[in-house]
Amino acid sequence: QVQLVESGGGLVQAGASLRLSCAASGRTSSTRCSGWFRQAPGKERELVGTIAWSNGYTYYVDSVKGRFTISRDNAKNTVYLQMNSLKPEDTAVYYCAADNSGVTGICRYKKYTDWGQGTQVTVSS
Repeated sequence: QVQLVESGGGLVQAGASLRLSCAASGRTSSTRCSGWFRQAPGKERELVGTIAWSNGYTYYVDSVKGRFTISRDNAKNTVYLQMNSLKPEDTAVYYCAADNSGVTGICRYKKYTDWGQGTQVTVSS
């Protein structure tokens, strides 16, 4: 099992930037993909983007493409979500998740089994 701890959320104005961090500990040797998800009030949780640990390949949903960037630091077992040009519709609780199947595959299709506690991001207009 992998433990994930997010940090970096907060309240910002539209157009501002935030960087979220997700530090992993435990059995990280089996981690193949990390994903960032978000859940807005009254809405279902949705995928924001993913990153493959082997080659750093990233995927983003259309609504954040060009504004958000996912990166990872293998030495620190940490994944980052850099969010620029934030919009009020980005307001949500953001979660990081890990695929620890040990099986290589397309990250956006993986089943994520380990989750962080979430961090609130609020963007005011």
